[in-house]
Amino acid sequence: MTATLESGGAPGAARSRREGVLSARYRAPTLGIVLVVTMEAFESMAVGTVMPATARDLDGLSLYAWGFSATLIASLLATVLAGGWVDRSGPARPMLTGLSGFVAGLVIAGTAPHMGVFVLGRAVQGLGTGVTLVAVYVVIARVYPDGLRPRVFAAMSAAWVLPSLLGPAVGGAVAEHAGWRWVFLGLVPIVVPAGLILVPTLRRIRPSARGAEPVGAGRYLAAVAVAGGAGVLLYGLQHLGWTTVPIAAAGLAGLAYGLPRLLPAGALRLGRGLPSVVLARGLLSGAFFGTDVFVPLALTSLHGFSATEAGLVLTAGALGWSASSQYQGRSSRPRAFFVLAGAVAVTAGIAATTVALQLSGWAAAPAWTVGGAGMGLTIGSLSVLMLEYSPEEKQGANSSSLQIADSLGSSLVVGVAGALVAAFGTERLGTGLAVAGALFVSIALLGVVAALRLDPRPASASA
Repeated sequence: MTATLESGGAPGAARSRREGVLSARYRAPTLGIVLVVTMEAFESMAVGTVMPATARDLDGLSLYAWGFSATLIASLLATVLAGGWVDRSGPARPMLTGLSGFVAGLVIAGTAPHMGVFVLGRAVQGLGTGVTLVAVYVVIARVYPDGLRPRVFAAMSAAWVLPSLLGPAVGGAVAEHAGWRWVFLGLVPIVVPAGLILVPTLRRIRPSARGAEPVGAGRYLAAVAVAGGAGVLLYGLQHLGWTTVPIAAAGLAGLAYGLPRLLPAGALRLGRGLPSVVLARGLLSGAFFGTDVFVPLALTSLHGFSATEAGLVLTAGALGWSASSQYQGRSSRPRAFFVLAGAVAVTAGIAATTVALQLSGWAAAPAWTVGGAGMGLTIGSLSVLMLEYSPEEKQGANSSSLQIADSLGSSLVVGVAGALVAAFGTERLGTGLAVAGALFVSIALLGVVAALRLDPRPASASA
């Protein structure tokens, strides 16, 4: 690490035991971090509910998936590029710049006159979110002693619970009574105070005399290639035709160049251990969030649900996620057990939800609860395994790889599914959503295969 707290020195173990994350010394940074994460989580959970209304109002069904993919791709690029910036300058400027970008994206999206500008706003939000998250992790590393860091991360996890439970329903209610634009604009006056709370702490963090470990230019180039390749590929798929085949091929080439340089060696070949941990994260996140994006569209378009009612179905999935996450966190079972069980549950939940959306909208609620429960078992356990398989000097790089797989998996799956749905058109929307559901199930099944290869040793050696 290359920045230290300007005053005070590292608290000892005894002080760590006496002080908590809300003690006088740490109260401001803890509240600031939790509020920042809560606001970004609320926006993330609420936007899925209001996207159908946004697409209809802006006549932008063809760009529906881009409302999500643009954010994820921009966040991916920012996550890689921000690492070196934070190490060189400390987290203060990146944090405030990221929050400013997030606010600017909210304003652009909330005032967008057409779908293209809305997608631009969502991309700016993604850039801000990616930089902010990198800075948050560095603030935690440089402000809190070892004994308090697990509690801070627990508080960050808890910051997702309320938005997961209330975000979809509140977003739907705001969209119905005030208009979808206020789901974005209404967050602006809340994000700003959250950032201001962190300013005193950020000012006390300075780069250390040791200087930052340089990040190779190859990694930056790989990040640009992956982000640009994903965007070009999705554009080619959205406008599929003979003239766009070379565009899609160029996107694939960018991914082929960049991914092996950003992911652990062997990840794309289902290598045992860490490579499969990272790949499982990308596959299961892509399958789950791909489904999550299209559930509101199916409910409102095929079954006449209001935005609030559609939000309740998403909330059921969030409840399943929260409950199972708490359970696995308290259990002593092996992490690999939870990943495999969760991958199976995610696959079953997606399959059941796909069928339910073709038959009866409300039947999707219990089905999606199963899918959410699977993710709750899986995500935290994969993070633990990633750290377990990482030597100390590579924990940061491998954490970045995990986040890259998560973001890229979600953006590519959502984009490909959006192209499929758009190709079928509004007249055959039900068929398009069924085909997209089959794609999500197939990807989740690959996640199950990856979950079977988490042990770095072959089965015979494990025995």
